[in-house]
Amino acid sequence: MNTGKILAVCVSEKKGEQKTPQRSITLKPEHGVIGDAHAGAWHRQVSLLSKSSVDSLQAKVDIELTPGIFAENILIDGIDVKSLPIGTQLRVGSALLEVTQIGKECHADCVIRQKAGDCVMPREGVFAKVLNGGEAVAGDAVEIAA
Repeated sequence: MNTGKILAVCVSEKKGEQKTPQRSITLKPEHGVIGDAHAGAWHRQVSLLSKSSVDSLQAKVDIELTPGIFAENILIDGIDVKSLPIGTQLRVGSALLEVTQIGKECHADCVIRQKAGDCVMPREGVFAKVLNGGEAVAGDAVEIAA
């Protein structure tokens, strides 16, 4: 599917911790999410996760997996982001992102893994850089641009 929607936008002040849902986020070119610990001049400025990834783990655990628990900046429904090739451009709200990495090395025994019992980000998290800045809020469209 080429279109989806944002379910939640989240930030954290420190790396390695759960992110907190926000009303909106501002995405800055070559920086990432304003106010987020992972922002900066590198290739993992924004983290994305599909609702289907959360749902598959939710069926196996006894705690509620709330938005931001896996330290994702943007939770998306309708697009399986882990299947997108590196270089894919996504229009997320009014911003334009480019997928730079699928999965990551997980911190050993991170807070997220302790709380949820597993972490899907190392396998299914997607990272992107901001090409064109803008705002994103829950309910905004997500579209594969190129």
